Amino acid sequence: MKHGKKYINALGQVNREELLNVPEAVSKVKALATAKFDETIEIACRLGVDPRKADQIVRGTIALPAGTGKTMRIAVFAAGEAATAAREAGADHVGADDLVAKVAGGFLDFDIAIATPDQMGQVGGLGRVLGPRGLMPNPKTGTVTMDVAKAVGEFKGGRVEYRTDKVGNIHLRVGKASFVEGDLVRNIVAVVDELLRVKPASAKGRYLQAITISSTMGPGVKIDPARLHEHENELVTA
Repeated sequence: MKHGKKYINALGQVNREELLNVPEAVSKVKALATAKFDETIEIACRLGVDPRKADQIVRGTIALPAGTGKTMRIAVFAAGEAATAAREAGADHVGADDLVAKVAGGFLDFDIAIATPDQMGQVGGLGRVLGPRGLMPNPKTGTVTMDVAKAVGEFKGGRVEYRTDKVGNIHLRVGKASFVEGDLVRNIVAVVDELLRVKPASAKGRYLQAITISSTMGPGVKIDPARLHEHENELVTA
């Protein structure tokens, strides 16, 4: 992949081997986010798991303390009172048979899909459409539930879903370059603490192998897992 001059210049300001604490890394990434738009800040964690084994798939959801900086578009597969509750909670698209047909026809203008258990028989048929995009509702992530109003509120408020990819990495949006440093630090620490909390019992060897954060257009900056909580409470939050 060919990079532009700004990226190459930013890369020259990063020591690829240096491990920073979270506040240092956040400060560096914000300084290197020089695009004309508000760049997204992402975290990538490499875990010592084998995602080919079902008991080593790391998956769940987490409510980021400072939110993500993005308004999530939510589709809810529900009928009756549950559908009404979803609409009142702020869901962007709500339906049952009609929404299933719409998605089967190619409609994917949403970031999160939530379903009531009684709808999963039909929603399950959308596996080829929703599965590859990580949108299939699942009880483990709280996206198959009767309390759709609560789920909609949580995801609109900053709850995000995480899952290991095929090589054991987890990628998550943790905010925007415009966030104050303290809020980014809180979100990053919350993500890593959550991944440590859900470490599979069957995972052997070093579990948290690498943590990197970056902005949309900037290079990656590495964080030292051993310094995760160093100076985290010294920064001002919004």
